[in-house]
Amino acid sequence: MDSASTFRALAELIPGGVNSPFRAFGQVGGAPPILVRGQGSRVWDLEGREYLDLVCGWGPLLMGHCHPRIVQAVQEAAGEGTLFGASTTWELDLARLVTEAFPSVEMVRFVNSGAEAVHAALRVARSALARPRILKFEGCYHGHVECLDAAGLEAEQAGGPLALGASPGAASETLVARFNDLESVARLLASHRGDVAAVLVEPVTGSMGVIPPRPGFLEGLRDLCDREGVLLIFDEVLTGFRVARGGAQERYGVRADLTCLGKALSGGLPMGGYGGRADLMRRVAPTGPVYQAGTYCGNPVSVRAAVAAMEMAAAPGLYEDLETLALRLVAGLSQIPGLLVQNVGSMFSLGFGPERLEDHRDAEKLDTRTFAVFFHEMLARGVYLPPSTFDAACLATVHTAQEVDRVIQAAAEAVQVALERTPGPESGN
Repeated sequence: MDSASTFRALAELIPGGVNSPFRAFGQVGGAPPILVRGQGSRVWDLEGREYLDLVCGWGPLLMGHCHPRIVQAVQEAAGEGTLFGASTTWELDLARLVTEAFPSVEMVRFVNSGAEAVHAALRVARSALARPRILKFEGCYHGHVECLDAAGLEAEQAGGPLALGASPGAASETLVARFNDLESVARLLASHRGDVAAVLVEPVTGSMGVIPPRPGFLEGLRDLCDREGVLLIFDEVLTGFRVARGGAQERYGVRADLTCLGKALSGGLPMGGYGGRADLMRRVAPTGPVYQAGTYCGNPVSVRAAVAAMEMAAAPGLYEDLETLALRLVAGLSQIPGLLVQNVGSMFSLGFGPERLEDHRDAEKLDTRTFAVFFHEMLARGVYLPPSTFDAACLATVHTAQEVDRVIQAAAEAVQVALERTPGPESGN
């Protein structure tokens, strides 16, 4: 079977043919290639076509595909036991590495995904302050957490909470502010004083384009939360171990009360984690009333891969070298007329239409029609990007300067074709 027929068969048995909607080609059209192998900076599809991978597993593959140390850790773990349902010494090793990288994380609990980490962190916040409400930001993505993805403009456009299979009551307790707009946060906190447990934010957005925080925005959130007695939660599922070893908190010098981490912990194995101040984390069972459990939490295969990944991430100069490579890429792409490039470190997004993205209102102006042509032109040139103008692409430490130059050249050609085929921007998601 080729990729097209395989995808048709998948679509008969799996909704949309994908086990996560991010993988669908809904925005760009066509059927996705069926990938069968990855090595270093490359992936191959069922037909044997080779692509330069800029998806990097949606961010976590900082060391690229099949890094020998991570492969070895997985093989050793699988040979000695894939599941114990009991504590292991590797969990201690990993907890030490995480708390060393994130000084704000005094204690950590390992789970199976970033969404699971976010869900648990919200429960800790509500329990600690005995308040029901959470404040989030329009356009920020935190996984399929019911009280979050059923609130806001996108939820309304989809038909509201019930259309999304969510409880209207849960969604009604979520407040929605505008990213990079401290006044919108201040107004909501003031009008719901005493009811808000936490402000939850992606310190750098990755699902409405890569949008950095304006100077003073994160610091302002910290000040507002302190003034109102509200907890500040950073969702660092994308930024953790990606924009710096200590995530956005290291890069911007702002300390969160609770931090959510994702699959970047383990170099791509299924994993997540949440942590923060010890007094907050002691509210988690069995030391406190917030019940969170899972047979696969702290799974030895993922944990041992994570120890290897975190040890490599601590290598001197690793992030500096990756940043230099990213700057080379961004500088080259930014010279292409008509192409919008935004980045923080090795996270970047590509689009057409607006001159700059500052929040979700700007992201709504992105020209998805032109991006669809651009995406397929890049794919035809052997460059694999996220199939959405809203989602972050990434570089890995295994990418080379020559590969970056190849991406720039491919993009210059693809942009020209895309602009010729779609004269005049047509925005909308």
